[in-house]
Amino acid sequence: MAKYRKLGRTSGQRKALLRNQVTNLLYHGSIRTTETKAKEIRKIAESMIAMAVREKDNFETVTVTAKVAKKDAEGKRVKEVKDGKKVTVYEEVQKEIKKDAPSRLHARHQMLKVFYPVTEVPASNKGKKKNTKEVDMVAKMFDEIAPKYADRNGGYTRIVKIGPRKGDAAMEVLIELV
Repeated sequence: MAKYRKLGRTSGQRKALLRNQVTNLLYHGSIRTTETKAKEIRKIAESMIAMAVREKDNFETVTVTAKVAKKDAEGKRVKEVKDGKKVTVYEEVQKEIKKDAPSRLHARHQMLKVFYPVTEVPASNKGKKKNTKEVDMVAKMFDEIAPKYADRNGGYTRIVKIGPRKGDAAMEVLIELV
């Protein structure tokens, strides 16, 4: 028996398809696809969730001093004239950052190999580029998904059969996070 299903595609196409499906599954919580694709997606998604659960608390919080540009009411940088030149004014700010342990950093890199970038568009601006924002899927994994499954030993996804698809009668399923 083979280690994976080929899904009738070349290796590059198959990898791209599975990355896209896994990213969408973990972003939306459930997707609708064929049964064979769902079984392949399940393997990758469950390993990503298991990795996030294993490394969710593996960091330390560090306080650092950072220089940040001072901004006015409109959000523009404040500049002052020094020696005939306009110079941006900076102020020092204390920030708390999470410093990953080496194993968590490795897990983060492994997840970044799988996830595609996700852009979130507000409902009021459908079809427009204004006010879109990038979603950090790795942070979502560590902060939202991992704590949800912390006390669970595997079995993070569920496959529910819907029935045959109208066009080609392929068995369609709903794969969702439990």
